[in-house]
Amino acid sequence: MIKENLSTILGQLPANCRLIVVSKFRSHAEIMEAYASGHRAFGENRVQDLVEKQKQLPADIEWHLIGHLQSNKVKYIAPFVALIHSVDSLKLAEEIDKQAAANKRTIRCLLQVHIAKEESKFGFSPDELILELKNSQWKNLQHIQICGLMGMATLTNDQGQIRNEFKTLKTLFEVLKKTVFSGIPTFTELSMGMSGDYKIAVEEGSTMVRVGSKVFGG
Repeated sequence: MIKENLSTILGQLPANCRLIVVSKFRSHAEIMEAYASGHRAFGENRVQDLVEKQKQLPADIEWHLIGHLQSNKVKYIAPFVALIHSVDSLKLAEEIDKQAAANKRTIRCLLQVHIAKEESKFGFSPDELILELKNSQWKNLQHIQICGLMGMATLTNDQGQIRNEFKTLKTLFEVLKKTVFSGIPTFTELSMGMSGDYKIAVEEGSTMVRVGSKVFGG
């Protein structure tokens, strides 16, 4: 069933949009079933789970940290994480930069933007992010590569609201691409869309969807 679900979802994505399979709370057996069908990019919300799975599952899995990240936990994932989707402060970016340097690597990151109507979500507000990136301290970060933005829409059945929130993120992405990140060819990623709304996200320009329950069922 996992193989069939993966095939269905991948068939719905354009060539420029990657599927990150959300494996939080999933067993090694379930992840290996997705792996056996050829999938390699998986996302975890919690550092503890990410570290444990990385140690025990195949070395060629590309691990993404998609949940809220505390600065004091960066060191545990810095040796191997492929992409951190949830950078929501300069303090966190500086710690990632420090830990990346200690591991002699550059860590790819996305800036998390708060586009939902729910206070519980993390991230910069769009206006705040434009101002924040004018801070020269961001230019001092030599071991992180900011590749784009990530956002989560409100958990609602109102598809118009979800679409508008994704449009807001896409607009901000285009503004930053032409200004702060002008001439930086690696600023390409827009991580938006989950199991309930990824089709809308794709229509609004997502380059990376984070889907779990639609892959594994339940």
